[in-house]
Amino acid sequence: MTDIISLFADPGIWMALLTLIVLEVVLGVDNLVFVAILSNKLPPEHQQRARRIGLVMALVMRLALLGAIAWIVGLTEPILDFGFAGPLGEHGEPTFETALSGRDLILIAGGLFLLWKATKEIHHAMDPEPSGEMLDKKGHGAVGFGATIAQIGVLNLVFSIDSILTAIGMTNQIPVMAVAIVVTVGIMLIASDPLATFIGKNPTVVMLALAFLMMIGAVLIADGFGVHVPKGYVYTAMGFSVLVELLNIMARDARQRKAAQRKEQAQ
Repeated sequence: MTDIISLFADPGIWMALLTLIVLEVVLGVDNLVFVAILSNKLPPEHQQRARRIGLVMALVMRLALLGAIAWIVGLTEPILDFGFAGPLGEHGEPTFETALSGRDLILIAGGLFLLWKATKEIHHAMDPEPSGEMLDKKGHGAVGFGATIAQIGVLNLVFSIDSILTAIGMTNQIPVMAVAIVVTVGIMLIASDPLATFIGKNPTVVMLALAFLMMIGAVLIADGFGVHVPKGYVYTAMGFSVLVELLNIMARDARQRKAAQRKEQAQ
């Protein structure tokens, strides 16, 4: 206990903690968007519960992986080698890795899952009449609660490993990582309901979020093969797209208000 108190008495530790929280929140946006989209497909009475369970699972997974930090670090050791050299870049280095570690395989599997899931959701959005599947009382495609939680759990594992590896790169103090993880998931819990409500009320945002998931899936696969796309580029593109979509929403709301005013004046 004394060691922890003396640890957090260091101003440098607080700076590392704040930096890590900000970074973890940014990285957690992907996880949060995925949870919001999947939970919104459930009946309204189950949506909030699914989001709570999904994010608690994310917290438990992150803390459990933090306890197995030696195993996480070991995931960076190659376990699968294709036995050939990839194409060389302009400085003579391979453009992608042919020896894959456990982390690489998890990232590739998670990226493929994200691509498959996002493509499937886009297909359902383009085809509003589900065929060959169970329908609920309102005629919408019925989604099982357990299946939704299982899908959230799969992606939680991928995002949790990425989160822990990022934390390891920022600091070697496990208490600092644990506090940052708890604070980050707490922020995600607070933001989950407003985000899910906003996505549910704006169908075009759903398509944008699914496009984000496809892009994140492609980035995860590329990262698994050693092609590291700078996260700043990814989040800048996402931020610009969100800004454009917000302007579209504001313009659409303004047109609807003017149309309503003209209708009232006509009456």
